[in-house]
Amino acid sequence: MNTVTSIQELRTSIKQARAQGKSIGFVPTMGNLHQGHLNLLSEARERADYVVSSIFVNPLQFNAKDDLERYPRTLEEDQQSLINYGCDLLFAPAESEVYPDGRESQTFVEVPGVSEMYCGASRPGHFRGVTTIVNKLFNLVQPDIAVFGKKDFQQLHIIQRMVRDLSMPVELVGVETAREATGLALSSRNGYLTKEERQRAPLLYKQLKRIHEAIIGGSSDFEGLIEQANQSLEREGFKPDYVHIVRRSDLQPCNNADRELVILAAAFLGHARLIDNLEVDR
Repeated sequence: MNTVTSIQELRTSIKQARAQGKSIGFVPTMGNLHQGHLNLLSEARERADYVVSSIFVNPLQFNAKDDLERYPRTLEEDQQSLINYGCDLLFAPAESEVYPDGRESQTFVEVPGVSEMYCGASRPGHFRGVTTIVNKLFNLVQPDIAVFGKKDFQQLHIIQRMVRDLSMPVELVGVETAREATGLALSSRNGYLTKEERQRAPLLYKQLKRIHEAIIGGSSDFEGLIEQANQSLEREGFKPDYVHIVRRSDLQPCNNADRELVILAAAFLGHARLIDNLEVDR
């Protein structure tokens, strides 16, 4: 695997791969890789001839300075993991390479409406930062295929919207959430949990499964299911951010006629903000 830190080096390497007739698969990350990220690499490896990954802790998608500063940086370990999973090229730039005129002068890309909902309501500007960096990385890498995890379901939906609205020539692939045996979704932020909190953390997914089972069983009392989930989480020491049952196609509130749904949830546990989701077909 070749690691590059400049845009010029990145473009040169990709140009060489294109000249050899290779298709390009891309997996953007912020590093601190876990098995969920590596599953994305495996998917890209199966679908493309040449796999590119990026590691860049994007400051534009962080709301709090201390959250940005404490985000884990584990580049050497990540490089070894990427090598083991067949990555061909790693782009690991400094902030000055990505935003040479500074954060405040950066042109933004934003998907209206859905970016202000759910996680967007709790973290204003977060998704604007996400779509800005993903748009820039797509312009730099120009991949045929880009692979994202479904754990960040709203993020994936927003990126899909951006790609559609801007007619970007890239195929997006969503990969199922990787979980521990307990059901806890793998996340870099799980490292913020204490040992005792980690034992309780899987209860978020259990609440999603309870709602899922109720809907499959015929329940349409969505408000009641959500209220019960919030109460259960609070009893277990969580601070719920939101629980919503929405249409999968557009993430808008659902009604009894909708059949393809997704349960979205976010909750604080100690210093960690956990997110999860579960798709439901009625």
